[in-house]
Formats: sequence, C-alpha cells, structure tokens
Amino acid sequence: MRAGNLLRQLDQRLLPPLTRAVARLGERSARSGVLSWAAVLSAAAVLGTAVWAVDDTPVGDRTVGEVTRVGVSDGDSVPGYLRSAAADLAALAASAPAAEGGTYALVTLDAYLPPQRLATVLGDVGVSTVFGRVPLPGRQTEIVKIPALRVPDDVVAGMAQVAARKDIEAADYRARAAAVAGDGVGERELREQYVSGAEVAAAEAAAYRTGCACVYAAVVRATPVALRGVAARPDVRAVDPAPEVYRLDRTVFTPPLPEQRDVVRPPADTGPSPAPTQTERPEPATSAPVPLAPMGESSEPAPVVTIPSPEPPEPEPSESAPPSVTTSPDTVGVDPPTPTSS
Repeated sequence: MRAGNLLRQLDQRLLPPLTRAVARLGERSARSGVLSWAAVLSAAAVLGTAVWAVDDTPVGDRTVGEVTRVGVSDGDSVPGYLRSAAADLAALAASAPAAEGGTYALVTLDAYLPPQRLATVLGDVGVSTVFGRVPLPGRQTEIVKIPALRVPDDVVAGMAQVAARKDIEAADYRARAAAVAGDGVGERELREQYVSGAEVAAAEAAAYRTGCACVYAAVVRATPVALRGVAARPDVRAVDPAPEVYRLDRTVFTPPLPEQRDVVRPPADTGPSPAPTQTERPEPATSAPVPLAPMGESSEPAPVVTIPSPEPPEPEPSESAPPSVTTSPDTVGVDPPTPTSS
C-alpha cells in the first residue's frame, strides 16, 4: 500500500474520534494532561506510519555486481575439473532450476575443430558463444569469443571479422617496427618484438580467413538430457553444467585448452628474443623499450567479436586488457600452443 493512501486511511479512522475526544476534554480543564498524551500518541502514530512506508520500497535486483565463474583458473587440476564437471552433469536433475529454458553449460572439446565440425557436435542444442584461438606451435595467440547462434555460419562470419582486425594489427606492428630508430641493443630488441608481433598477427589473420580448426569450447543451453547426449559424443571432452547461471552478461567462462592436460599454468612463448653477440658490447638504449600489448591467454573472455575491432591499443599494457591465464605445456616433444590476448 502506498504511503499516501495509508495516511489518508489513518486520518479517516483516527481523526474523527480524536476530534470528539478533544472537544470533550476541552470542556474539562482538569483533564488537560490526557489531551496532551492524545496529541503525543497521534503524532507518534503518523511518524511511525511514514517510516514504515519509506521502508516498504521495492527491492532491486540483488544480483547486481555479482559474477559467476564457470571453468578453470590458474593452478587448477585439469583432471580434477573434468571429474567434477562429469559428476555435476550426472547429478543434474531433469527439473533443474533453469530447465524451463534449458540449462547453460560450458562444452570443452578434445581438440581444435573447424566451424563445419561444430554442426555435428553441437548442432542439436542451442549455442550462444564459441571460443577459439589459432594454435601456433610455441607462440602465444589471442583467445577470441565469437557469438554464434547459427552454427557454423555465425562462426565463419566471426572468424572473418577477427581476420580483418588481425590484418590491421599486423600492419600496425610493422609500422611501429619501421619507426624504431637507432641500432642499440634496446632498439634492436624493441624492433624485433614488433616484427614478432606482426608475424603472429598475420598468421592469425590467414588462419581465421580460411576457417581454421581453431574452436575449442562453446557455451550452450539445453535440457539435462540433451547435455548428457552432447557429453557422450567423441569430440567432446567435458560438459560443465551451470544451472546457477541465468544471465550470460554476468558470467565468465574459462574453458581449458585442448593441450592443457595436467595443471592450468602460464604458457611460455618461444618466439624470437634477440641477444647481443659475444663480440658485441651492449650499448645503452636511447629510450626504454615499450612492451607489446599483452599476448597471454586471458582468464576473462576476450572481447565479443561482433564488428571489426578498432586499431590495436598503444604498446603500453592497458588496464582494460584481460589478465593473463594459462596453458599446460605438457605435450611430449612438441612446444605447446600458447595463447595471447590483445
């Protein structure tokens, strides 16, 4: 009940008897103390009603500011995560809280797949997003998050947009390398970093443009029965149900990479790192080298690719850049692919 209506009802019920009592008591000066008490009680009732009406305000969304995380973090055991996801899926009731519209889940794949293969793996469940990266051996590459309601068409279109952005990024790195003046140790190292960044970005652009085997996870929504069916398919590594998720904009998904087999840990980039020769004497750099934009895998999802992104950020690490995440370089005899975030 609104405060105005409540006060009007209070006036209608309390004021007439109070008025009559005041009239009677006014004729009896001996009972003036009762009149004072009546006035005090009336004022207290009105004040209490007003306070109650103010406290009766609608409660807003209590989930504002809360973020749900689904997936792995630095230092997590990958086998432990896979076992936990399987147990959660097996225990998921057919009437899960989100069963009316389906239950959200993070699907992790055994290997990097091209867009066309996704139709076989995910074709009969609702897909909202796929995760991808170009698995260049020994190089860090960006994790990208592509909206994909229609598989594989939206994935192919998203990859084309990423390729266009990577072309711009590669050109920017080349221009920065050409702009580095001097031949001191610091200048050579900085120039080599820019050249290396251009090579990685160009390789990523070429891969995405051809619809590479780069997708390794997806966020889906389906009934518990359908999710168990997806988990039984050959290319699927795990299905991690998240019945607690109701809004994707307040959820962070961090799927393990296919090469992560034991523990989630930071990657090592084996890219070129120039060093002075034995006959070369190190010279002081005329300016401090500016690091490239971070190229480590992100624990937060990469920016959603809906339109070509603007030009790459300045070389200094940006506060808005996602913090580094991990890969597990435990493939025998092969340098593991290591992701980067722009």
